[in-house]
Amino acid sequence: MASTPYVVIRGIVLRETETREADKILTLLTDQRGKISVIARGARRKSCRYAACAQALVYSEWTLYQKGEWYYANEGATMELFAGLRTDLDAMALGFYFAELTEAVTTEEAPAGPLLRHLLNGLYALSTLKKPPALVKSAFELKLLSLAGYEPLADACAYCGNEEPEEPMLDVVQGVVRCKSCGGGGAAAPLCRDSLAALRRILYGDEKRLYSFRLGADAQRRLSQAAESFARAQLERGFRTLDFYKSLERSGDET
Repeated sequence: MASTPYVVIRGIVLRETETREADKILTLLTDQRGKISVIARGARRKSCRYAACAQALVYSEWTLYQKGEWYYANEGATMELFAGLRTDLDAMALGFYFAELTEAVTTEEAPAGPLLRHLLNGLYALSTLKKPPALVKSAFELKLLSLAGYEPLADACAYCGNEEPEEPMLDVVQGVVRCKSCGGGGAAAPLCRDSLAALRRILYGDEKRLYSFRLGADAQRRLSQAAESFARAQLERGFRTLDFYKSLERSGDET
């Protein structure tokens, strides 16, 4: 008996691209097969039975079939819409950034369970738990890079070995923590005692409590700048969705 050509898989839409008359090309992040491209025929029609699944930041169970290098959607059932994002433009913009950043560190047809869980947990923290966006953003960036193999060394100064570096800095290119007076300069983000403690908690602490801490305004600002600079330096690129999110932040500050 011939094996079925269909595969049932769970995944979240990282990106959707409109094509042809009413079709979409979806970039899905899945547990078993990592990042895959799916052609969703008729997904832009209201009558499409899986139209709700074929939206960015929706987690669904899909029935797909494969032709060559492409997957094609046959059926879909939504599992999590992250409705809280869809009523808050700032949260939605940050969610899109999380998706773009995740896409940048994932590869096609390679298992990506930890990265998928991390993305789902980050979106849940924004959508349902309503955690402070700045805290979620910095923790998400640092932990994602860590899971993807870019984990910075933060247990002590990389040069003198001091476990409590004097005027601590995160070297965003070398990926190490150092004292301000140690090392050869270069691109580095200033930290403080509290932001360094938060950095270590994010990297080495319990993943289930990743977003369960608070920081003062100055420490959070330092952590946010360090995390963002580290992501840009390690991946050697900017992010369109991040630029949009920051433009919303500036607009909010001006009102």
